[in-house]
Amino acid sequence: MPRRVEACSRWSATIALSCAVLLILGCRGKPAFEPLDHPRLNSGVTMVDVNLHSAALERDVVYRVILPKAIAQDTKLPVVYLLHGGGGGYRDWSNDSDVAQYAAGGLILVMPEGASSYWVNSATKPKDRYEDFLVQELIPDVQRRFPAIADRSGRAVVGVSMGGYGAVKLALTHPDLFVFAGAISAALDVPSRPFSIHRIGQWERFRSIFGPIGSASERAGDPYLLEKTADPAQTPYLYLGAGEQEALLGANRKFASDLAKRGFRYEFHTAPGGHDWNQWNAQIPGLFRSLAQHVPAAVNPRK
Repeated sequence: MPRRVEACSRWSATIALSCAVLLILGCRGKPAFEPLDHPRLNSGVTMVDVNLHSAALERDVVYRVILPKAIAQDTKLPVVYLLHGGGGGYRDWSNDSDVAQYAAGGLILVMPEGASSYWVNSATKPKDRYEDFLVQELIPDVQRRFPAIADRSGRAVVGVSMGGYGAVKLALTHPDLFVFAGAISAALDVPSRPFSIHRIGQWERFRSIFGPIGSASERAGDPYLLEKTADPAQTPYLYLGAGEQEALLGANRKFASDLAKRGFRYEFHTAPGGHDWNQWNAQIPGLFRSLAQHVPAAVNPRK
């Protein structure tokens, strides 16, 4: 009798293993799960998720837009591109902050999907040209689909962590596209971050994105070097913030000091907290107050 029980147990285990293998094979290429989506909206806004085929990325990409529900005829609105952090996605800004309230006040908020790209063209992966996607494809697509102001004066870019790095990088390399750039907890030191045996996986990932330390691609992505050749008069106004208990505070302090030495237009704020949405949400109201001083309100050419 015990042998029969043992045989049955082995047979059950074999069936279970086979089912598991079939399930894995059937789901290959699909995400293990869909992240929860719980956007914080209010009655004055509407939300749209747009599928865009990107030639730069050779695949379809999703971006989220929040804009006022009621827009006067022929009115054009300022656009703020909101870049998520590493490990996040296009849902983050709408799910983890109350940023939708600023759309109700007359802004178009655009939240693209950037994977873990740092919003640059990868040095090693030809299909990960995220900077080209954002600059050459996303901005024109937004202007075709939505009532967006079509010039620099009505366009801003804002990000947290990886997205903060992306906002600063775009401001320095594409000053003709943005009038304002906001970066909270920006990972500015990532391109030149030294090797650590304790973070070898992170090191390899950064090198795949930016290339070897000292290479042309790494130098082209280093904000500390880009700042040295950028024109302070042409660079967008920069809003920088960091948490007083986070590891990136020093990197942001250094960058702010470099900006001051060369006469850039900027401001730098710290707030209690670490590298998380609690600290970022505490900084967002101040960032949008500053943005309102540099980005015009909605315009209507007929008035």
